[in-house]
Amino acid sequence: MVKLNRIYTKTGDDGTTGLGNGERRLKSDIRIEAVGTVDELNGTIGMARLYTEGDLDRMLATIQNDLFDLGADLATPETGEPLPYERLAIIPSQVARLEREIDAMNADLKPLKSFILPAGSPAAAHLHLARTVARRAERLMVALVRTAGETVSTAAMTYVNRLSDHLFVAARIANDSGRADVLWVPGASR
Repeated sequence: MVKLNRIYTKTGDDGTTGLGNGERRLKSDIRIEAVGTVDELNGTIGMARLYTEGDLDRMLATIQNDLFDLGADLATPETGEPLPYERLAIIPSQVARLEREIDAMNADLKPLKSFILPAGSPAAAHLHLARTVARRAERLMVALVRTAGETVSTAAMTYVNRLSDHLFVAARIANDSGRADVLWVPGASR
């Protein structure tokens, strides 16, 4: 249970922040960068939700909750040391849900014959922005897992990869099921 009585603690005034296991890290640490980017991603999805409704909005709301799970997963690295609480982590069923949703959304879309520009409806444009932030979070997570002594679960890595695909397909849905997609025209401004 989260309890926030005081918003500022002054413990980060020295440029550090606490992980879920109590360890302090610099705010510029790659793990903290990954957590912060997941938080930013959640905010961009919140902006997209200003323009969504129905099933798409419900999927995005669930994803926003998942992103708090992902942030908790990243903020509590597995060290093998016991914790006084159950560690929250992304699990394979969350990935499977994203895959089912992608397949369901994609079923009625015409295949692409061109790249599409991140544009169209306000919802689609915001979802494309969220997709790019998801890719940045993924790049940071890859860099983190490649850092000596650091771990990121396979489920978390798969989730963020699948999420960017989900957001791409969701943007097409938000663009009138792809009919309002803005196609890239190679060399159009030469």
